[in-house]
Amino acid sequence: MLGWSIVITLILYLGALFGIAYKIDKSPVLGKRLFNSPTKYALSMAVYCTAWTFFGSVGAASTYSLEFLTIYIGPVVTIPFLWIIYRKFIRISKSQGISTISDFISIRYNKSIALNRLVTILLVLGIIPYISLQITGIEKAIETALNWGNQSVHRVTSFGWIDIAFLITAGLGLFIILFTTRSFQNKEQNTGMIGAIALESIVKLVVFLIFGIYICYVVFDGQADLYSDIPVDGLKLNATNDYGQWFGMIFLSGIAFLFLPRQFEVGVIEAAQEKQLKKSIWLFPLYLLLINIFVIPIAIAGNRLLGDSGIDADTYMLAIPLQLNNPWMALLVLLGGFSAASGMIIVSTHALSKMVSNSILMPYFIGNAFILKRFKGKDHRIPVFFRRVSIVLVLLLAYSYYKLIVSDFSLISIGLISFLAVAQFAPSLFGAIFWKLGNRHGAAAGIVSGFVIWFLFLVLPTFLEEDLKNTFYNLLRKNNGDEGNLISIVLFWSMLINTFLYIVVSIFTKQTSLERNQAEIFVDIFKYSKTVESSVVWKGKAFFPDIQSLLARFLGEQRATYELAVFAKKIHISLDDKSELDPRVVNHAERLLSGFVGTSSARILVGSVAKEEKISMNDVVDILAESQKLISLNKELKSKSDELKRATDALKNANAKLKENDLLKDEFLYTVTHEMRTPLTSIKALSEILEDDDDDVPVETRKEFLKTIVKETDRMTRLISQVLDLENFESGKHQLVIEKVNFTELLAHCVNTLDEVFKRKNIVFQLEVGDDLPFVELDYDRITQVVLNLLANASNYCDKTSGEITLRVKQLDNKIKVDVQDNGPGVKPEMQEIIFEKFFQAKNQTIRKPKGSGLGLAISKKIIQLHEGKIWVDSSGNGGSTFSFTIPLTQNV
Repeated sequence: MLGWSIVITLILYLGALFGIAYKIDKSPVLGKRLFNSPTKYALSMAVYCTAWTFFGSVGAASTYSLEFLTIYIGPVVTIPFLWIIYRKFIRISKSQGISTISDFISIRYNKSIALNRLVTILLVLGIIPYISLQITGIEKAIETALNWGNQSVHRVTSFGWIDIAFLITAGLGLFIILFTTRSFQNKEQNTGMIGAIALESIVKLVVFLIFGIYICYVVFDGQADLYSDIPVDGLKLNATNDYGQWFGMIFLSGIAFLFLPRQFEVGVIEAAQEKQLKKSIWLFPLYLLLINIFVIPIAIAGNRLLGDSGIDADTYMLAIPLQLNNPWMALLVLLGGFSAASGMIIVSTHALSKMVSNSILMPYFIGNAFILKRFKGKDHRIPVFFRRVSIVLVLLLAYSYYKLIVSDFSLISIGLISFLAVAQFAPSLFGAIFWKLGNRHGAAAGIVSGFVIWFLFLVLPTFLEEDLKNTFYNLLRKNNGDEGNLISIVLFWSMLINTFLYIVVSIFTKQTSLERNQAEIFVDIFKYSKTVESSVVWKGKAFFPDIQSLLARFLGEQRATYELAVFAKKIHISLDDKSELDPRVVNHAERLLSGFVGTSSARILVGSVAKEEKISMNDVVDILAESQKLISLNKELKSKSDELKRATDALKNANAKLKENDLLKDEFLYTVTHEMRTPLTSIKALSEILEDDDDDVPVETRKEFLKTIVKETDRMTRLISQVLDLENFESGKHQLVIEKVNFTELLAHCVNTLDEVFKRKNIVFQLEVGDDLPFVELDYDRITQVVLNLLANASNYCDKTSGEITLRVKQLDNKIKVDVQDNGPGVKPEMQEIIFEKFFQAKNQTIRKPKGSGLGLAISKKIIQLHEGKIWVDSSGNGGSTFSFTIPLTQNV
């Protein structure tokens, strides 16, 4: 019953993954959102965590050693440098149309087809054991579940006559073929696949955390209960005191994290934007922390529950829930382990199959008569056919390695062998982007030498009898050290010889013209990426009909014509059937083809219709100089454009300010003329009455008329004085008359001045003065003017039926603070700054038009600023305002 539950669960899981990938690919909105998602990118990087992490880490931790953490410390140490390393890789790959790590190396080193094939073969040899490891992890888990409690001598290792490992391999192979080769186009980005891989990263993390919580807090009484079982000498960071081994493991895992084909695939080829790297720099280490947080407690629990049973510690994750008779938890763990393993198998097989197809199969068979006849008129199907063949080939090799070798090794030892294989490409890859003198001879010498050492001391012994195997191991082991020590020693010598030969051979052999050009582009990609077409070195004869016909075979006639027309327009040339093509068009055509058939096949195909000629060093220099000139011109134009934009923005701001000032000026002139016209009209009318000398007008009335004339004249005088005061303040002509003043007496004078006004308007006035106010150095007349302005302003705007005004004064350290509070309609937040500007009146605060010129608060602000103080208003806007100002007790005269 459990067997069928496993089969149904895994089939449903793969079906769900396929459905999600299909939905993402078919939905433009969802696809675009995920394509640009930095979270999706960071989660896809977690394909680094495989069955090795899910099952093998617990097995390693069961010995109470923390050395398993080196596999995760390496990526954490390396990941801050992604912005330097991967950013270059991404920029180069996008500009050069690169779709695999073997393409990257070969394009940098003279576009060498031979080097591309060499890298592909060696990567297949190095990664096949790693894929076998995943098959082993899944097979062990399923076999453990099927045979739990089986007392029979015969263990269940198959479904019917087909063994479990083959079923896993075949099922995943079918899924990968459907998953990655549905389209005839060999796209650089597979958004659906990467979305599914990101989901798998979530699944395996969630399952691991659920199981960890289950072990710690359901099965046992917390982590303290589990850690109490650890031996006194357990959980040592470096049990062997071999710090070289620790450093070697951290260095190895860091390099592997950068250059494993699956990491290169999700981190470089499938990257949408360079800025996605920024989120992964913190999210990926967090992921590693979470997926390892329960490794040791689970290992301790396995030792406590299963330590004497002889069960392989790599299967503790599944054996524990089976031992506890919890089949549903076991099924969940199996699903998490399958998710971890299948994600790696899918991406690694996808990456390797592209290399095998594009670098080995396609170049050999692209011109084969049988193949051409088989796909006559359907050349665009050829890459898909070879991709599917490559997928089957890679998985058959992995299955064969599993059957012949893997059963004798732990999950971690197999993983380290593959890590060390990938590390052999590090010198050539680092040199590709940081050292211009590196060439194909140096790269090939370094890579081959490193792989010879790797093969002799790590791979070959696995095929030998035990005695011969020990002979090989003893050549490198120190005092018969452990397996980790052997890996560290092989790493040291292989990397030393690899790097040495890469540098020395590169120095003593010559680069080709193409190689020099590619070195210039790769190392200085951020200078050339915008004009990379202009820096391509290619010389020869090619004609438009030939190139168009070649592209049409794989892209279709309509798209081929469109791509060439767009590119021709971009570089400002015309396409003529009879004239020789611009070399940049030929290079662009090769780049387009490489996305379908790979760089090696694309180079062969283009070479079949274009006659390439040797190019001299002078031509290289001229092309690079022209490219540098274009870059300089672009920088100069950009600088001028930026300056023009800044000047334009400044002019726009100045124009907006002028318009605002012009509007304020108009409002000011309207207000001043209105305020002057009103008293002038009154004076004129009353003067005309008095001039008539009409005896009917009583003497008392005449006196009232004269008083009104005097009052209105004073009003005009005040208005003119305010305008003059403001002008004096702004021009700096006004000088304060500073003296020591009794502030309490100043306030009393202000209150007495407006007492009649408050009584006439039925305003309740309160004065709150702190005890023992000190003498203050100030300009008596000007501060009096400020207080009177604020009190008058409050009387104009407080509640008309039950007005209340409070004048509050207190000392704050070395300052005096004055508050004038009213119960009027308040000042809206957006107006609390501008009401202190000149010409401004806070309109619509009452149903009546506000009185005054709009200069009172502006003058008050100037006076307070001259006293080195501050003035402001606090108001909720719903009712009541408090105008406040502070001035220092002493002035710096």
